[in-house]
Amino acid sequence: MSFKTLALLAALAILAPATSQTAYAQGDTPAPPSAKTLPDDAEAAWKEVTKATTPPPPPAEWNQKQPGEDDLKKWRGTMAKAAGVAADKAREFYERFPKHERAGEAKDTERRMLSAAVNLGDASREAALKAAGGSAQGAAPKLEPVQQKLQDAAQAAMKKQAEGLPAMFAEFEKGIRAVQKEFPDRPEIYAALLEVCDGLPPEKALAIAKEVEEAKTEPSLKEQAASLRKKYDRIGKPLDIAFTATDGTKVSVADMKGKVVLVDFWATWCGPCVREIPNVKKAYDSLHPKGFEIVGISFDEDKDKLASFIKTKEMPWPQFFDGKGWQNQFAGQFGIQSIPAMWLVDKKGNLRDLNAREDLVSKIEKLLAEK
Repeated sequence: MSFKTLALLAALAILAPATSQTAYAQGDTPAPPSAKTLPDDAEAAWKEVTKATTPPPPPAEWNQKQPGEDDLKKWRGTMAKAAGVAADKAREFYERFPKHERAGEAKDTERRMLSAAVNLGDASREAALKAAGGSAQGAAPKLEPVQQKLQDAAQAAMKKQAEGLPAMFAEFEKGIRAVQKEFPDRPEIYAALLEVCDGLPPEKALAIAKEVEEAKTEPSLKEQAASLRKKYDRIGKPLDIAFTATDGTKVSVADMKGKVVLVDFWATWCGPCVREIPNVKKAYDSLHPKGFEIVGISFDEDKDKLASFIKTKEMPWPQFFDGKGWQNQFAGQFGIQSIPAMWLVDKKGNLRDLNAREDLVSKIEKLLAEK
């Protein structure tokens, strides 16, 4: 399941009320974190807050089977917990950086994430939501017309699930465009369009990114669109990645022509990244003899920890590390805003796929078969 499929499911889950009043986490309102979780640099801290609002990845088995009611209930609990963590980070941001220009936005983010957590069934967040100025009632707050129509569009897209992901995303975009005619220039419209980009053909996604970048909308959405454009503009072109790996070897993707290369943007502290390692290793073990290579781009800040992790997990491919985390060289160059991100480069050295996590082995095999 692609990341944007998750985003579609997340949009439904956060907007729609829970089907039961069962709470996933009972108890008193959690105290604010005693230890700092955000970097001391305000700009880096804000990026952490923004990343925290991205829902966690769904179970891998959902790739093979449609989730049942119990699966979705459990998933709502996972989403509720993640929303609570995002709310905590937003609160930490505006308390530590009260004069920052994003402080007000952080308060809005906290309230929105707390609302999502409560709406998803986490009763322990009700008091915090009320204190943040939100509604702590059992029922979900009434949606604005534009939000209701976007929810309807997402639900219509979900009905296309049996027809496959392309049909779902095409239906969702169709619904968004219908809402856009009625509510032009609303930021929710552009946010929804950005959500479906990775599920659309590259040329369509690139057009959407450019549309949002040029629109009269919120700066944060324009920044996200610009980042997406950077990525989609690179499809079909050589990928300029060269560095000295942690083991001292010189690495250049340009010098790997004749090979299919997976560029894996990841970190040891990233749970979804770690969960992908068995799949990546399996692909490497079976396809490396046929001409498949991997280049790791680590977002870690502790070199010793990275080295120990690589040794323990037996990851033989080269790793980039500069200790700058989200400020690393390639994150900025390629507009990487979330990890794991897996890109595939063909035997001619051109970038071909920005979403290699889905059907990784079959995608590699197809590229290896090309002349």
